Amino acid sequence: MFGSPVASAEETREFLSGGLAPVGCRTCAVRVLVKKNSPKHTSIQWTTESSACPVYAASDRPAALQDTCPELQHSINEDVRAGALGVAGE
Repeated sequence: MFGSPVASAEETREFLSGGLAPVGCRTCAVRVLVKKNSPKHTSIQWTTESSACPVYAASDRPAALQDTCPELQHSINEDVRAGALGVAGE
């Protein structure tokens, strides 16, 4: 009735990467994949080591424990404003 409880490989791939769009940081040129699930929720997938970002590289904390780089966040916000990156449901 509702399908198999086990996701197919295609469903898993769509869940993990569907809607991701490339965004380049306007400060350091690091490129990431981004999905805006809502105006306040952003998913970021790094395509390189996060240490390629000078803000992350300068920190002694693991990247997973840091807030989003403010320069990268600014670039994402600019892409949303310019219409280059959509927000799900809008």
